[in-house]
Amino acid sequence: MIRLVIVDDQALVREGLALILGGQPDIEVVAELADGEALLRSDVDADVILLDLYLPGLDGVGVLRARSFAAKVLVLTAVGSAADVQRALAAGADGFVLKDATGAELAAAVRGAHAGVRPLSASAAELLWPRTAAPAGADLGALTARERDVLRLLGQGRSNREIARALGLAERTVKTHVSNLLAKLAVESRTQAALLAQGLKD
Repeated sequence: MIRLVIVDDQALVREGLALILGGQPDIEVVAELADGEALLRSDVDADVILLDLYLPGLDGVGVLRARSFAAKVLVLTAVGSAADVQRALAAGADGFVLKDATGAELAAAVRGAHAGVRPLSASAAELLWPRTAAPAGADLGALTARERDVLRLLGQGRSNREIARALGLAERTVKTHVSNLLAKLAVESRTQAALLAQGLKD
């Protein structure tokens, strides 16, 4: 079970996120907090913290810089820019999600952060790597059927272990497929590959 803390200054947003994410079979919302100072004072035992970027007083980046807890931090904001994403990641964020994400995307991002994948929602990834700036060498048609399966699951924020379980493969085999598809797509990271996963046809 993933223990989740939600930090957002808007009560309605906190309650909505708690309802959506707390309804997942593998996620338990253990606390809802209104600001960064409350989080730093809290002794709540959590695996993942969903942290609003723009908070009154100490903002999300300030919390990241001051944190002394081991929990993964997934940054959330309603309106973001490439600079926001870069600033949060540079401060130590374990993922970045915009509030236009679906409930399924949010849940996948929480799972991804917990697994150490460093997820970005599709819209956050788009800020960093617009489709018009996709690597010239990226060729989805060059992927094998199995590599396409792996890429689809990467796009959902799944870890290698989760992909292996879903496809009935050894985790070592999944690592090989990931390395191969990164090379074929001419990208350097799983996150960039996940953005390109949107171009896959069923």
